[in-house]
Amino acid sequence: MDCDVVVVGGGLVGLAQARALAPSGLAVTLIDSASPPPEPSPLPSLAPEEESVGGWDARVYAISPGNAALLSELGVWPSLDFSRVASVERMEVYGDDGASRIVFSAYEAGRAELAFIVEGRQLQRALESALAGQAGLDWRRPALPADLVWASDRVVLSLEGGEAIEARLVIGADGADSWVRRQADIGVSEKSYRQRAVVANFRCERPHRNTAFQWFRDDGVLALLPLPGNHVSLVWSTWDEHAAELACLGPEALAGRVEQACRGALGQLAQVTPPLAFPLRLVKVKALVAPRVALVGDAAHVIHPLAGQGVNLGFQDVRLLAGVLRERGPVADCGDYFLLRRYERARREDVALMQLATDGLARLFSARTCGVGWLRNAGLRLTNAIAPVKTLLVQHALKDGCPTVP
Repeated sequence: MDCDVVVVGGGLVGLAQARALAPSGLAVTLIDSASPPPEPSPLPSLAPEEESVGGWDARVYAISPGNAALLSELGVWPSLDFSRVASVERMEVYGDDGASRIVFSAYEAGRAELAFIVEGRQLQRALESALAGQAGLDWRRPALPADLVWASDRVVLSLEGGEAIEARLVIGADGADSWVRRQADIGVSEKSYRQRAVVANFRCERPHRNTAFQWFRDDGVLALLPLPGNHVSLVWSTWDEHAAELACLGPEALAGRVEQACRGALGQLAQVTPPLAFPLRLVKVKALVAPRVALVGDAAHVIHPLAGQGVNLGFQDVRLLAGVLRERGPVADCGDYFLLRRYERARREDVALMQLATDGLARLFSARTCGVGWLRNAGLRLTNAIAPVKTLLVQHALKDGCPTVP
């Protein structure tokens, strides 16, 4: 054997998975398609009034306290530059009638925060730094897989260029269009929402007070997430045609459109990063594991971003799979199918419930049938009035991500 485990995918979840396997005693090979930076340099430390267009990363993630604890265990979280990290202490969710809302408060839940907003670029660099010099890790980059062949006691992964790697287990952390998943012939069902998430960052006139805002509108779901200083990150999940229109607007026009859509909640906005747009879809896999294969992150599930749960689900995959492999007891073969089924059983229910909730919300708030608008706004008001329900939602959020409105 060249190694025990091959992790395919060098994104956030793949890097975290390789790092989480360090205490397991398993030899790990990480296949990463990205080239290493020639001279890794620290991100500039930003003053609160920083407005540089190139200073902020437009792609940010809401990391739950539970997953922040996981990243701390992996030696990743302490290395972040916390002058670039904002905490979410309060969340306000509004219906499309201008009056219905639900409010989540970390203070009422007896916690310091509901989530942390972290730039994707900074999180990626912190994970890469934690992996540098990890014992038992062979990091191949840039490298692309070409073929995967199964034997009774191993898999043989061939790379472009001809090199072959023998391992007991392959972990697919290679995204929504997973190559590993296709090679393992794991069935998948997909549904396009015919929407895109438009993301950009803005400086705001009024302080956000570490509050995340979300509006359910006829044209989609608009969220403003707090960044350090008077800055916010926009995530506007909207129809493809509307997203294309927004992405083509100039800075002042886009800022004005967002101001109008959020009813001036944060005063005048000024764009500080150009908008990007990402297609939205629902991906359900028939199985999370196959003989000598396990899937994590977007390779295992893709959901609508309205609850901020995507990467949090992936990090929970990492935690559970690493735990199963670390505590495998007398099972010497880390690719044993019945061992991998423990991971699948541990994750299947949580993933299915989150897919059901986010897909249901996406359909409910995009429906234009007469009476549906009244029903969803009434649901917001009712949930806001029932304290035990709000407490349960916050408790779930502290583990996985931002609260999900029922």
